[in-house]
Amino acid sequence: ERWLRGEVHDARAFAVGGVAGHAGLFSTADDLSRYCRMILAGGRLGKTRILSPLGVEAMTRPRFFGDESLRALGWDVATAYSRNRGDLFPPGSFGHTGFTGTSLWLDPSSGTYVVFLSSRLHPDGKGDVGRLRGIVSTIAAAAIGDDTRRAARRLSARLPIRREVLAGVDVLAADGFRQLAGKRIGLVTNATGRARDGRSTIEVLASEEARKAGVKLVRLFSPEHGILSDSEAKVEDQVDPTTRLPIRSLYGEERRPRAGDVEGLDALVFDVQDVGARFYTYIATLRSVLEEAAKARVPVVVLDRPDPIRGSVVEGPLADADRLSFTVPHTIPVRYGMTPGELALLYDKELRLGGHVKVVRLSGWARGLWYDETGLEWVNPSPNMRSPAEATLYPGIGLLETTNLSVGRGTDTPFEVIGAPWLDGGRLTAVLSARRIPGIVFTPIHFRPAASTYAGERCGGVRFTVTDRDALVPVTLGIEIAVALRDLYPADWKREKFSDLLANRDTFNRLERGETSDSIVHSWDKGLEEFRKRRARYLLY
Repeated sequence: ERWLRGEVHDARAFAVGGVAGHAGLFSTADDLSRYCRMILAGGRLGKTRILSPLGVEAMTRPRFFGDESLRALGWDVATAYSRNRGDLFPPGSFGHTGFTGTSLWLDPSSGTYVVFLSSRLHPDGKGDVGRLRGIVSTIAAAAIGDDTRRAARRLSARLPIRREVLAGVDVLAADGFRQLAGKRIGLVTNATGRARDGRSTIEVLASEEARKAGVKLVRLFSPEHGILSDSEAKVEDQVDPTTRLPIRSLYGEERRPRAGDVEGLDALVFDVQDVGARFYTYIATLRSVLEEAAKARVPVVVLDRPDPIRGSVVEGPLADADRLSFTVPHTIPVRYGMTPGELALLYDKELRLGGHVKVVRLSGWARGLWYDETGLEWVNPSPNMRSPAEATLYPGIGLLETTNLSVGRGTDTPFEVIGAPWLDGGRLTAVLSARRIPGIVFTPIHFRPAASTYAGERCGGVRFTVTDRDALVPVTLGIEIAVALRDLYPADWKREKFSDLLANRDTFNRLERGETSDSIVHSWDKGLEEFRKRRARYLLY
């Protein structure tokens, strides 16, 4: 029987004194704007860190919770209450409504947020602003262009969340090549260096638009597998047939730029898609490029690309400092959860290279996205890495290929099968299935690789089918397989070189002592916690 001013209008909260977990918080449009900017910036407002990037990712990643609605933790994504999203913001965006007529809606893909404050209960408690909130959001989304409209048409709450992610090369071009204006540059790239419009990064940097901005592309470099990402052997120096520029191979007799290779350059540009596993050699090439550029005092500009198996997860043993090699480039875990740009920043600081690294950031990427949720085209980064599914399994299955085991090279499904002439696929399948490993099922098979280990020989083996990639922990899967092989085939499985890619004596010694997979995996906890602290300093998203 009175008007409420400065008091909560929610009847339930009012009944318990005005403050409750679901209602009762007062704020202003300015403060809510600051809060939205902080969330969209991954937990940072200005120079102040409010929430961790992983905390924001956990809060905002869309999930199903047993019904047809899509929600994040504390956020609405696509439910019956999502009218305030309007007609154009994609389901990858998220928001919240308030009982009294308030709402927020945030769209990470466009960096847009809408704050709507009203009191629909004033004066008689019977107002309705649901439609108005939606109209305001639609107007806001319409003001930012057609990209959001296209995303909204393509997205569905029943499908994996997809975002309009722009790779670093797309952001560079959209920004008028500002970061490279007036510079003579060398480019480290391969077939994965590709813009959203289908052009290679070589074509983009040699384009008329780039030349008008003063960018002069003068030299090319290729990592393992060559400029076309199709070679399985050492790669010779070549000449690019389109630009006629020399291509210096970084996987020939030498695996790093020579001093003369960087002379006369104002910057080295790196644009190569990694797969998120420590022993995939593109990150070793990144390190060598950074080291040689630092010696010559030439800046390195990394055109960033996603971690295709999600940048929110770290897993596996850290490499021992005295076990570093071309397949073990740094003291990081097998799965390190970083983009090439973030890893370059970590290298620069931890190797004391002098701070000559700049990153052209991704736009619209979130750490919890799988590659097929980014809208970016998949290009095979190497001949045997043919799909995001194979990249998902690679950190665990790839560990095994230094032993006398085929990991499917020379078949249509590399890293989706393992086998050997001495292996009984039925027995191994039974043991692995009994472990109830999340996210994967096992099928006994026979296959005959056309190349690589056991080429032409009939192998008994196991096929892996991923049923829930969010639940699958691939490095743990690799250890589960190793323990099963140790126990089933103590004489046949030659595991001496299993330590090569593990690069961690303690883990290998535990395997040799007969420890369980659970014990081995838990032995990584302390090292991973320390790495998470190291890694947090360099996260950009």
